[in-house]
Parts: sequence; structure tokens; C-alpha cells
Amino acid sequence: MNYLITIIGPTAIGKTSLSIALAQHFGCDIVSCDSRQFFKEMRIGTAVPSEAELKAAPHHFIQNKSIFESYTVGDFEQEAMAKLDSLFEKNNIQIMVGGSGLYVDAVLKGFDDFPEIDENVRKQINADFEQFGITYLQQKLKKYDPDYYQKLSLENPQTLSNPQRMKRFIEVSIGTGKPYSSFIGQKKNSRNFTPIVIGLEAEREVMYDRINQRVDLMLQEGLLAEAEQLYPHKVLNALQTVGYRELFEYFDGIVTLDQAVENIKMNTRRFAKRQITWFKRTENAAWFDYKTDSTTIIKHIENQFLIPKS
Repeated sequence: MNYLITIIGPTAIGKTSLSIALAQHFGCDIVSCDSRQFFKEMRIGTAVPSEAELKAAPHHFIQNKSIFESYTVGDFEQEAMAKLDSLFEKNNIQIMVGGSGLYVDAVLKGFDDFPEIDENVRKQINADFEQFGITYLQQKLKKYDPDYYQKLSLENPQTLSNPQRMKRFIEVSIGTGKPYSSFIGQKKNSRNFTPIVIGLEAEREVMYDRINQRVDLMLQEGLLAEAEQLYPHKVLNALQTVGYRELFEYFDGIVTLDQAVENIKMNTRRFAKRQITWFKRTENAAWFDYKTDSTTIIKHIENQFLIPKS
């Protein structure tokens, strides 16, 4: 029996340190599913684990891609499943950690099957986007799949500003004549592991304080210089990320540096709220206060799933 211990929770809650403690205890590797830590050009602003942390346990999918590469959640699912297959040959317990809910779900549940879409439909949607922009796509989704539009508005509004995702929703809706959401949940994906989901949480004020401290630390470590280096490529999808977008506005002369920093903190807090909303829907997750000692969580895992003690 294979087990995938998956650590979820909002940003800055302590997932990295817990994942390392568990990996060291069980003698296994860590698969990252943070969709921005994949990119090697974005180290400081994505809170990539430190060199010491990376050496403390084997990590995968950390800074393994470039912002100039096309990399989708579907690509990640395929690569992550292949990596886990090889890791399970060495140890039947592995760790996955990250704050990107869609990427977590991609591994735990897999994706739904969608029909092939006529290439002409795709070309027309691309042309419409180039001419009318993201607002046009949002209105199209609202028209063709109003329930899904409402769901995204409430639970994951950042998706509504992601051109690639929006174009996909609309091409499926137009190409099939059915709402995109009607294809979700139709396929059951088989997995060769039992998921053990551990969630970390904290009181809202504590969480916000930790986020503010992390942003201040990022700036001390050189986030401003990192963002300035990436500024010429600000239109890339990978850079539509909290911590970079706000500093790009500063470079554009739209806001002061102090305003940009406050916007990073505010938008990160909003992002954390959306993460909590997403992760709280995760089935069979065991939630712990962020200060819970790792030994307590290890005991829960070993007792709950009858895993032989190391």
C-alpha cells in the first residue's frame, strides 16, 4: 500500500518546515505542488525553500522550469504522477506539499475528460481575446456557464483573470454546446496511493501577521531587485503573481513603493483567504493548528493509517 502525505494550508503557515520534518521521519522525498515555485527566475517572491531546507530532504519540482516555457497544470499532473511512481518504488510513503489547490487536486484526483475541440473555435477565441481582452472572455463565460462563473467569482476570482484558463473554459462551452462545468466530475481517476491529507491553520490575525512578516523578509532578501530584473517580461503568465504585479505597478509609476508593499500584503492576505476556502473542501483532511508539534502529527498519521512506526 502506497501513501501520499499531502500538506495543505494557506501561504506562510509553515507547510515547508512540517514537510521536511515528516520527510526526515519517514525517510522519503518531497514533491512540491506550488505553481510558482516551479520557475527558476522567481525565487524570493515565491518563498522557495532555503538552501538548508532543500538539503534537509530531497525536493522535486522546485525551480525546474523557466517563465518562458509553457507549463500547465495538466503537464504537472503527468510529470508528478510519473515521479511519484518512481519514488514509490523506493519508499511506499511520500510527501506532497504546496498551496496551489488546483495542482494538489490534479495529483489527488486527476482531471476530467473533455471532448476534442475544433481548431477553428480555438483560433476564433484567441482572435477575440487579442481584440477585446480579458473582459470579453469573462462576459462570454458568464453567458455560456453562469453557474461556473459565479463559483469562480466567489472561490477563485484570480482564475477569471487568467487568459489561458478562460479561453479553455469558453472553447469547451462553444465547441460542445454545453457548459464547461458539465464535464467536471464525470471521470473517476484511479490512483496507486492512499492520500493522507494534513491541513495547517491559524487564527486569522495570526495568519495575517505571519504574511506581513514574510513580505517584509522578502523585501530584505532582495525582492525589489528580483522584480526589477523580471519587469521587462511582466506580460508573461507566470508573472501574473502576487508580489510581482504590485512592484511592476511601482516601476510603471502607478503607485509609490510604500503603496506597492502594502498592496502585496493586502493581496497576499486575500489570496490566503481563497486558499482556505479551496482547501476546506478537501475530503478527509485532518486539520491542525500551525504550532502543533510534528511528532503529534506523525503519531496521528501512524495511528490513523496503521503505518508501522519508523
